[in-house]
Amino acid sequence: MATSVERPLEPSSHISNERHLTPEQYAEAVAQSTPNGAPNPIESGSYSGNGQADQSPAKKTLKKKPSNKDTRKKVEKAKLVEEKRSNGSLVSVAKDAEYEESLELDELEQKPSRARSRKSTGTQLVSGRQPGAGWERSGIRWAPLNVPLKRRLQTLVVLFHTVCIALGLTFFFFLCAIPLTWPILFPYALYLLFSEAGTSGSLWRRSNWLRSLRVWSLFASYFPARLHRSQELPATRKYIFGYHPHGIIAHGAFAAFATEACGFSNLFPGITNTLLTLDANFRIPLYRDYALAMGLRSVSRESCSNLLTKGGANGEGMGRAITIVVGGASESLDAQPNSLRLVLRKRKGFIKLAIRTGSDLVPVLAFGENELYDQVRPDSHPFIYKTQMIVKKLMGFTVPLFFARGVFNYDVGLMPYRRPLNVVVGKPIRSVQAANPDDAYVDEIHAKYILELQRIWEDWKGEFAGDQIKSGLEIVE
Repeated sequence: MATSVERPLEPSSHISNERHLTPEQYAEAVAQSTPNGAPNPIESGSYSGNGQADQSPAKKTLKKKPSNKDTRKKVEKAKLVEEKRSNGSLVSVAKDAEYEESLELDELEQKPSRARSRKSTGTQLVSGRQPGAGWERSGIRWAPLNVPLKRRLQTLVVLFHTVCIALGLTFFFFLCAIPLTWPILFPYALYLLFSEAGTSGSLWRRSNWLRSLRVWSLFASYFPARLHRSQELPATRKYIFGYHPHGIIAHGAFAAFATEACGFSNLFPGITNTLLTLDANFRIPLYRDYALAMGLRSVSRESCSNLLTKGGANGEGMGRAITIVVGGASESLDAQPNSLRLVLRKRKGFIKLAIRTGSDLVPVLAFGENELYDQVRPDSHPFIYKTQMIVKKLMGFTVPLFFARGVFNYDVGLMPYRRPLNVVVGKPIRSVQAANPDDAYVDEIHAKYILELQRIWEDWKGEFAGDQIKSGLEIVE
């Protein structure tokens, strides 16, 4: 039996009879007839139109038009890359030229079909809004679902601290709606009116266990916040820490001086520090008990004097310290990102308090406190600013119109931004105790205090502020 051997079809013999092929037909024929491993004339050279592969440098490269399927694959791949980077909290990469070209081709391919449809039917179709299109163009960045548990717990703790006053009031009025609680709530309300726990100077309601709970490490690590000291402070003295700036809510002061999250007792052993707040806070039901347990006390003159002259190792305040947010409500209105304006030029009451009680003054500068919130600028809305100042004059405090991020998004809400807080404690400034200090000596200590604040700024602005605050440290009023 005769056997036939199948031989590879030679390109030249197959194509020689097809002299009138188009370039596309010729490329397809060569691809089918070329053995594996043989050079492809279309890839290695250019087609001259005579059925032969021209090995000379290509004059015009044949470019195959991408199909709809290929375009869709490239678009999906680009989206996946962008979503992956977004979930990893990275800035989205810029779309490359190939991705943009694919979108343009896809748009060009769709427009003629719609035009033909309108022309063939002879009717005009008017469409309404596309449902869900606004979410794609929204400027709000929503938090992804795969946020680690630790970050969720950090947000929860900071949220509780931010709204704890509102929570206390809400729960109190809820209890008032239950008649069974009235025998307890009525005596409690009378106790609130006449209690002096916030001003007596006694710390018996202070709970070191509550201040040292691990939950406060979640609060401090939200930003994150850290406490730094310039030098050791002996426990045989008493101190007044002046905290700057006030910011909106002074989160840094709470993390560093009202809890042990930043290690205050490790940095300053033997010193019992008390963070001071408005006296009105100790008339708020339920919240005042929480504040007393955290070691907070009133910022009134009577409270400051009692804290620094009673108790301590010698019964006269030795080893005690208080933290005063010196700028107060006026400074909170200047709490704008990328600025550091301190209301301090005329604030000398805490200087006199230090001289009268024989306490050392310790300046504290918190880098990043003003970066935690945005607020309405007074120069852009003068009417709002005047209203805020009237409220401050009548009630002793004011409410800045601030905003930052939310619980489930990164752009709208009352939660502070996650920006670093670095609380730097300066060197102590000693003074000679005097019951009635003269104005010249008060001005001298005040000037030394400002110089120490400026030293902290100059020494550590490169480390903790960078180029964000271009105007530098400003001392106003």
